[in-house]
Amino acid sequence: MKRVFYLLSIFLLISCGNSKNSPEFIEAAEGRYLFNSDETLDVHFVDGKMNVKWRGQDMVPIKAGDNSFYLKEMNEKLIFVSEPEMHIELAPKREHDGEKFSFLKLAKGEKTPNEYFRNKEYEKALQGYLAIQKRDSLDRTIREWSMNQLGYHYMRENKMEDAKAIFKINIALYPKSSNTYDSMGDAYRKEKDTVKAIEYYKKALAINPENRSSKRQLQKLTKE
Repeated sequence: MKRVFYLLSIFLLISCGNSKNSPEFIEAAEGRYLFNSDETLDVHFVDGKMNVKWRGQDMVPIKAGDNSFYLKEMNEKLIFVSEPEMHIELAPKREHDGEKFSFLKLAKGEKTPNEYFRNKEYEKALQGYLAIQKRDSLDRTIREWSMNQLGYHYMRENKMEDAKAIFKINIALYPKSSNTYDSMGDAYRKEKDTVKAIEYYKKALAINPENRSSKRQLQKLTKE
């Protein structure tokens, strides 16, 4: 009996998957959704059938209902909900352990902070990261150490504009951290801008007089 029920369920699921979506649903659902604070699920339609792009994968979900779709690559059922604003919810299942997951739809033309940064729209990236911090100060996207390491990565590649932009964002996120100012000092030192480097090393030491890196570099620069 269980086998018959299972086969019937699969048949119904596949049958639903063969049906196309209404123009009204396509208009409302098509777009980009925040999978996390800095990553998206891209939903678009080809010949009336839904396609989803996520982490470089192009996926075609199975239509399970008027507004629900099964995505086998994620082993999740996506439910499109229009109220209070369009978003995607994951259908409850045991693996979620009672936690609810929902992904908000981005406004047309809106980007994630990382996308703004890659486009060199640094101020918009900064505002985006500050908004993430306001929502969740522990979000892994804005970890001070990770941002700092990214800045040094750009420095090693001689992408100094990007490096200083990341350090500026990190300072805005963590204005009471001596290390963020020390890193900006390193960037200016590499550019041989002694005046600005000294300025940031002094700011680092004003927060933490025991910052050995800033002490050492400041002594070198003032002797020179």
